[in-house]
Amino acid sequence: MTLRKVNISILIVAVVIFLLVIHHNFLSLSDFLRRELSDPSPLGLQPIDFIPAAPQRLADERNDKEIPVVIAASDERLGGAIAAMNSIYQNTRANVVFHIVTLNDTVDHLRMWLRSPPLKNMRYRILDFDPRVLEGKVQVDPQRTDTFKPLTFARFYLPSFVPHAEKVIYVDDDVIVQDDIVELYNTPLKPGHAAAFSDDCDSTSSKVAVRGAGNQYNYIGFLDYKKETIRKLAMKANTCSFNPGVFIANLTEWKLQNITKQLEKWMALNVVEELYSKTLAGSITTPPLLIVFYKQHSSIDPMWNVRHLGSSAGKRYSPQFVEAAKLLHWNGHFKPWGRTASYAEVWEKWYVPDPAGKFNLIRRHSEAYEAK
Repeated sequence: MTLRKVNISILIVAVVIFLLVIHHNFLSLSDFLRRELSDPSPLGLQPIDFIPAAPQRLADERNDKEIPVVIAASDERLGGAIAAMNSIYQNTRANVVFHIVTLNDTVDHLRMWLRSPPLKNMRYRILDFDPRVLEGKVQVDPQRTDTFKPLTFARFYLPSFVPHAEKVIYVDDDVIVQDDIVELYNTPLKPGHAAAFSDDCDSTSSKVAVRGAGNQYNYIGFLDYKKETIRKLAMKANTCSFNPGVFIANLTEWKLQNITKQLEKWMALNVVEELYSKTLAGSITTPPLLIVFYKQHSSIDPMWNVRHLGSSAGKRYSPQFVEAAKLLHWNGHFKPWGRTASYAEVWEKWYVPDPAGKFNLIRRHSEAYEAK
């Protein structure tokens, strides 16, 4: 009888200890989650909105592996980001999570747009980007502050947007995806490489001459080789450049190599020494990337960045080629939501009308823009 009482007492003590351990772990987890959602990032990047999961039916249909995609969304180009995300989401069964980087005054408009029926089941996280992180790193003309576009530098801070991911996709807002984004995500990166880009000398992109010295497909088109600081780097001026509007990043390597700090170093040096080429005015994000990743990046399939669609109003590619492309990129001045852009009708298939009526989409008749 005494032994039975002892066994019961031991069992009660064990149960109490077990419950105390569970309670302690629950409190620790709650505290961790609270910190994750409330602690400000050192870059001033604040998570504003997060949809943790799609409805169970859709979750069952899509693969479990999470594919993080980072995209910047400025208010004046918000329709572009919406169309890009819609094309990615509708062409994959993968568990894609969009990390949307924007400015605080765009958040309400963006959130309203994301409630549209075609987008309502998308998983996303909205991040508020603080332009103050760029102080001393970008030359801002006080007479033309409206030309300063801080979100163009979002790609430099990827580990801050997706701190726990090993790999991430970055895309510009002027793209349309026509295939499963998982294929792009699975692009192999060579050991020690922190990113994979599409080279400008690849077989699908014609060489685009730029008026003045230099060309848009090699380093001399982006960097001022008259400057001693650039010459000391011993980078060949005719080295093929790459397009940073679509790329894969290995964030483990990115953090190990301190890529963000390296980029910021060259940004700050340019403010003092003006190292970037004047022939490509406005191209202030590509030069530091070219320096940091000189002969230290992998390549993506060129069909995953068929670009220069925005370099002119004419159609430089055949309809058959455009249809076969996995990703279309309207880099250049002629955007598909503007008055004159090639293959704008392809982009419009993925555009979701602005419920607030703020985004001005100029309709066109595609047949008026045949290549000459």
